[in-house]
Amino acid sequence: MRSDLVKKGVDKAPSRSLLRADGLKDEDFEKPFIGIANSWNEVIPGHIHLNKLLDEVRKGIIEAGGIPFTFGVPGICDGIAMGHVGMRYSLASRETIADCVELMVQAHRFDGWVGITNCDKITPGMLMAAGRMDVPAIMLTGGPMEAGKKDGKNLDLQSVFEALGEYKAGKIDEKDVINVERCACPGEGACAGLFTANTMACLTEVLGLSLVGCGSMLATDRRKLELARDTGRRAVELAKKEIRPRTIATRDSFLNAIMVDMAIGGSTNTALHIPAIAREFDIDISLKDFDEISRKASHLTSIRPSGPYSMGDFDRAGGIPGIMNRLAGMLNDAMTVSGTTVKEIAESSKVHDNEVIRPLERPFHKEGGIAVLRGNLAPKGSVIKQAAVSEKMMKFTGVARVFDSEDDASAAIMRGEIKGGEVLVIRYEGPKGGPGMPEMLGPTSMISGMGLSDSVALITDGRFSGATRGPCVGHVCPEAFDKGPIAAVKDGDKISIDIPARKLELLISDSEMKKRLASVVPVDRHPKGVLAKYRKLVSGADEGAYSR
Repeated sequence: MRSDLVKKGVDKAPSRSLLRADGLKDEDFEKPFIGIANSWNEVIPGHIHLNKLLDEVRKGIIEAGGIPFTFGVPGICDGIAMGHVGMRYSLASRETIADCVELMVQAHRFDGWVGITNCDKITPGMLMAAGRMDVPAIMLTGGPMEAGKKDGKNLDLQSVFEALGEYKAGKIDEKDVINVERCACPGEGACAGLFTANTMACLTEVLGLSLVGCGSMLATDRRKLELARDTGRRAVELAKKEIRPRTIATRDSFLNAIMVDMAIGGSTNTALHIPAIAREFDIDISLKDFDEISRKASHLTSIRPSGPYSMGDFDRAGGIPGIMNRLAGMLNDAMTVSGTTVKEIAESSKVHDNEVIRPLERPFHKEGGIAVLRGNLAPKGSVIKQAAVSEKMMKFTGVARVFDSEDDASAAIMRGEIKGGEVLVIRYEGPKGGPGMPEMLGPTSMISGMGLSDSVALITDGRFSGATRGPCVGHVCPEAFDKGPIAAVKDGDKISIDIPARKLELLISDSEMKKRLASVVPVDRHPKGVLAKYRKLVSGADEGAYSR
């Protein structure tokens, strides 16, 4: 066992002495040492209950004959960090989380480890660590929040942002906004829609790195405690048998994850996270894979923000196993940490509601949830959640309104300056330009709340929240800071968005584009500390904003 390096032989007496101070006895030095990376904190609603799951994981590890060692990792709540400088730190934290897990697992030579996680960058960071180290590992995602309720309608965090838009449009008053605020987020769990956190939890299950049913099971579901205990037991079995993450998550597994992502209409942030995670597994996944699978897959469920259903509805209808059952003939076979294969899970699972999870012959949309657009405005690609775009905006040509920051764009929206027929261009918010590639739920939700999502488009080299809906194109590459074409756009230019044709075009000549780019002086916010380091290391969004 790996842990023999800290516990076997007379020369390891000093480290054994320290471990005895932790409470270990003679017999414990014969058992597997299992690390537990616990992202519990009192800031993120998706994490406030994780210590309850930790207790059960520890019990499972002990029952299976292992010794648990818990350590903490940081986590940022994107919703609380949204709309101010804090959001620039969120994506950068993904690599920090991977580094924290690597530091603890490798330094202490754990035989295996469990990632207790939830939320947007924490789950991807832990998955990156799993691939990087290739030490036996299993993930336990904390589960979605229950939907909020008001006047018989489901609410979530997006509802609050959209209420602000309605308030600015004069449709409701401040009291109405507060009433939505009080009802939208009822308790623990990742925000209730198919936003980034729940998308990544679902895809972790598809990758085979969490137990069956984990991805969509609500945080408040009593079954989650049972699943946590099983996760602990399974962690010890994986360690004893030396079953490693790279044996489980192969290229076929990552292609399965993209296929399911398209079928459920997941967050566009997966186009950042999946390539970055795959890189740590020494697997090449690119936007080309997303584009190819998007054209073959069908959108089979319609969960908030793209549709009416909540994550609870999705789970009751069959969750990820149900989706895998629908896609059984299209998925590659692969191993999972549960000991069963993808095909076995797909074939043994059932769909319990044919409207929430539709059959292949009756999809919500014929193509997958995400589309990759290219053109002279995004030669290296851009992404849009096409499942959340109305039919009338699938093709749109509008007049550019250009902003060099999210703050400037938000202020213009709040002042009521944005009109139908316009394309908001928000630039210098990419991985380097931000830096940190902040996601923007504020501008998109305000546009939606003001009733403009069928007449106004948004384009950015930053990214959009998984809660975003409407014609919002993100991850435009190359970014403005690297003098990408988005830096050449001027107020009054015409921009064409053609989602079916996968085109994003600035309607100027090649010679004019070249002339404009030659005179670009990038906006530089002169970051310090973590963000300065991040800028030096980060790749483009088309490569997953991966820190090299």
